[in-house]
Parts: sequence; C-alpha cells; structure tokens
Amino acid sequence: MRSVSQIVCDFIKGGYVMLESGLHTTRLLESEALQKRNSNLKYLLEIKTDNLLFPFRWQAGMTGSINRKMPELHGGWDSQNSHIRGTFTGHWLSAAAYTVEETKNSELLVRANDIVDELEKIQELNGGEWVFPIPPEYIYGVRDGRGYWAPFYVCHKVLMGLLDMYRILGNTKALEIVLHASGWFTRFLEETSRETLTRMMDQQETGGLMELWADLYSITRDPAHLALMRGFERPALFEPLLEGKDVLTNMHANTTIPEAHGAACAYEVTGEERYRKIAESYWACAVRNRGTFATGGQTSGEVWTPMNQQAARLGDMNQEHCTVYNMIRLAEYLYRWTGDSEYSDYIERNILNGLYAQGHWASSTMDSICQPLIPERKLVTYYLPLKAGATKKWGTATETFWCCHCTLVQAHSRLREFIYHTQDSSVSVDQFIPSELRTHINGEEILLTQTETDLGGSCNQINNTAVNGYGRPKLWSRDIRITAEKPVAFTLKLRIPWWVKGAPVCYVDGIETPYEKKQGYAVLTGEWKHNIIRWVLPKAVTCW
Repeated sequence: MRSVSQIVCDFIKGGYVMLESGLHTTRLLESEALQKRNSNLKYLLEIKTDNLLFPFRWQAGMTGSINRKMPELHGGWDSQNSHIRGTFTGHWLSAAAYTVEETKNSELLVRANDIVDELEKIQELNGGEWVFPIPPEYIYGVRDGRGYWAPFYVCHKVLMGLLDMYRILGNTKALEIVLHASGWFTRFLEETSRETLTRMMDQQETGGLMELWADLYSITRDPAHLALMRGFERPALFEPLLEGKDVLTNMHANTTIPEAHGAACAYEVTGEERYRKIAESYWACAVRNRGTFATGGQTSGEVWTPMNQQAARLGDMNQEHCTVYNMIRLAEYLYRWTGDSEYSDYIERNILNGLYAQGHWASSTMDSICQPLIPERKLVTYYLPLKAGATKKWGTATETFWCCHCTLVQAHSRLREFIYHTQDSSVSVDQFIPSELRTHINGEEILLTQTETDLGGSCNQINNTAVNGYGRPKLWSRDIRITAEKPVAFTLKLRIPWWVKGAPVCYVDGIETPYEKKQGYAVLTGEWKHNIIRWVLPKAVTCW
C-alpha cells in the first residue's frame, strides 16, 4: 500500500509545486510550541482509557452489569446523554499517534494500541462493521428527518483517529477496523438517494468524511473507497464555489471547512483539477475576499462574518478554535501546492493568535507574583472574544469536551508540521519556531537548527551594549544553523513575513548576503556544510 505523498507525486505535474511537510523529520526545541506540546502530552496521559472507551462499550452492550453512578465518567459533550459522545476518543487517538511519533512516549503508545485492540473487540460484538459510540439508528434517524445531533460527524472522528494510528504509527489492526467499517457506509450510500443525502448534509455536520475516504483510497486504491469519497461530496457547496458565488456569509464555518479539506485531499489522490479549484475557491471566499480580524480569525458565533465587515461582529463569541485549526489545515494544503507565503503567513498568524491564545495556557512565576489569583492552568477556550473588555471562558479537563476540546489536542500534537517544507533540492523555513529539521538532500543528510537570536544580551553582566537597547525593539531575528558532513548544494528559502517594516537583512556566517525574492520568500542557493544564517526582520506597531 502506498502513502498519500506517493499518490500525489503521480498526479502533481505541469509546473505545480508539491512541497513535503517536515512533520516526520522535525523536532521542537525549547519554545512556546514545545511547552504547548508538553502540556498536551500531559493532558493526553491524564485522560483515563476506561473513560475514553466507555461510550463504545455502552453501545456494544459491554456495561450491562454496571448499576451504579460512576462519577469519574466524562461530562459535557462526552457524557452518556450527549448525541456526540465518544467524539473526543477519535481526536485523542489522532493526537496520540502524532505525539508518540515525535516523543516516543511508551506509555501513550501502549494506551493508544490498547484502545485500538478494544475497538476491534467492540466491532466484532457489533457484527463486524459498526465500531462507533452511538447506534446506527442515529444516522437512519437523520435520514428520516429527526433531530439527532451530527452522527456522521461522530463516525468521522472515530475513523480519523483509527486511520491516523495506521498512517502515523503503522498499526495495521486500526486500518482493518476502518476497512470493515467502510462496508457499512458503502451499503448506506447504495440505499440512500442523492437528494436525501443532500438534505442530511444540510441538516447536520458530516465532519470530514470525504477527506477520510480520500485518505483511505490513497492507501488501498480500492474503487469502493473512491466511490465513498465521491458519495460524500457536497454539490450544494461545491458548485456555487466553482461559480464564484459567496455561499459562506452567515453560514456555519466548521461545517464546510472539512468539506473543503475533502476536495483538497481528493485533488491530491485523483489529480482532478475540479477538486483543486473547489479548495482554492473556498479559500478565496473565506479569506482572500472576506478579510480577517486583526488576529487572523474570521468567524463570529461559529458563522462566517459578512465580507469585510468584521468590525460589526466584534463580540464575546469570535474566532472559534475549531475554525482556526481547520483553516490552518486548509492553508497547509494550499501552501504545499503553491509555495506561496499567503498561506504560511496565515498559518503563522493563526498559530500565534489562535492556537497559542486559546489553548494550554499555563501561568508563570511572574504571573503568580503580579496576579496571585490566576489559576495555574487553563485548557481551552471555545471562542476568542474580541470586543473591548471581554474575557476568555475556559473549559475544564473532563466536564466540557466541546468540539474545540477535540481540536485542541490535535492542534498541539501537530505544531511541527508547519515549520519546514522540502522539495527536491530545496528547504523552506516557513514558521519561526525553534526546532531541528533532519532530512536528506541529494542523498546527503543535513541538520537544520533554528533558534531564537539574543539581541538583548545579558541583564546581569556589565557590558557596553545594553545602553543601546530600544524601548520598543525594532528588530526580530532568528539564527539558522546548517550542519552536514560534506558540502551539499541546495536552495534555502526564508519566509518574509507580511508584518515586516522595511527590507529584511540576511547574514551568512556574519557577512550580509543578497537574496532573490520569490513568492514572499528570500531565496539563497549555494553549497552548505557548516553555516549560520541570521535572518533579521524589521518590525513596528501596525494598525489593522
């Protein structure tokens, strides 16, 4: 079976770019990103395996002997009286897969594999296909017009977590579970008209099922999985987008973003231009033509703001976390196809002002000195309120489990995915996050290390430079060290951020070095072995 990237290489031709994420070759260094990742790992380990599995066991009839209240069970959207119970478990599996690959944490690996083993047993008890924490009657009920809450969405999250366990960690049992479950959906589509399915999609979120089936098809090349991918297209959204119509204003954002992911993934596994145009049209409608808040977000009350009218929607329900994460993912698709800084700029803005601002907050020593009543830890805020005087409202560890709870654990397991991209003989530095990239170019291994530059110097050691420090620093800088056993010829690309005020300056081994500008990047081509590149960016306060 082949990976998605191998399939993509078969189709991306004719001048199109296909950059490969540094996800599997990047290690975070001490930074805000590493602190968030570590907080995420800690939280993943705190969640009890039995609680993650309880709704699945309940649905399979494995908890019939329990006749007492179990206070440790999850509350909120993961409680047993919730129609979307068990959703978090799928996200947990996905986050665990990405985190284990990076950290090699053995406890998390064992627990994730144990959950897969248990889900295999549950699937067998359910007849060999159904592996979900809700009954199939929820889906049939939506088909009949009843108001069950998003059963397709629940199924997608479970299948996504299982497929990530296979794609990232190689758990073949997880893949087998997904393959068996796909049979149920094949039959459902065969017995459900297009008209009825369209009505169901208008009634409830379907999550990212189209993307899920596209991912599965990239692995199996089974025509049945291609048919599932096409079956979960949403023509009511896709066709107006292709016509350039605004079908997003005042519409629920996180219903349609995963559907755009589906089109993007479908393009990568089929090469059909129509799917690419759908994804690009979605971006144009959602971002390029619509505008953003100063933070980079675009929604209010979970819906897309009207075109360029963000000021009218400032309130206490701006910038839903799920929307931030899923739009970062769409930007990542588009960046890999184009190499254009429009998308990496967007990712930076939404990491800093979205993922960092809305998740895994931890107080520091100085926080406790200045404001001793601040809690030591806060998990996730559903919205980022942007009106004057607003405050964040934080969820709890086991009593809320909003959808944003779910994307929290995924987002902070994948931060390294967006830092570097490679293609043939080039490496691009896309996000300025301290980290290491270990990769091969022309058969030679290179190590690229990105660190923060200390422009301030010591505040204890007497020196002659401190007196020249700015009241408000006018420069921002990163050092990038390249290490190789022998000289390696390749192109290094450094992003020129949208916020720079003036011309960035590049120093190679202390010597100011000219560079070519292309698609929002500084391009340096040469032979590299033991070199230090300092990337200095002028900055200033900007009104938005």
